[in-house]
Amino acid sequence: MRGIVILGMVLAAGAAAGMAAAGDWESPPRGSQLRADLLDALRPMVEWELGAPIEFVVQEMRVKGDHAFAMLVPQRPGGGRIDMARTPMVAREELDPELAEGGDHVEALWVKSGRQWVAVHHAVGATDVWYAWEPICATFRDVIPEACGGP
Repeated sequence: MRGIVILGMVLAAGAAAGMAAAGDWESPPRGSQLRADLLDALRPMVEWELGAPIEFVVQEMRVKGDHAFAMLVPQRPGGGRIDMARTPMVAREELDPELAEGGDHVEALWVKSGRQWVAVHHAVGATDVWYAWEPICATFRDVIPEACGGP
């Protein structure tokens, strides 16, 4: 019986992941202008917090219409790890250095304004799903439906 329950949980998780992957957003491919535009719009803000230069490893990126969402891992060019305890955000006391070790991820939301993408919300090292807040969901549900309770 326990094996059946575990199998059911695995299948349910797989179905939920399949539903999230089946969204009608696009995932801009590596090297595309759209992907570069999104990352370039965010980079100066994250460099302010983590120090320059940085590049991003894209874990997930979604674009639908004039909205975009991404889960990213910042790193130094060539793959160097960022020492979070030695970042400008810690030096400015914007992040407790004891909490800095898990901070090597970034989530961001963009809005297209005319021909330009603008990063309107982002977080470095968040410990919660900050973008599941209803005022954010009201605008970005199309690219983060699983965080916002569905389409």
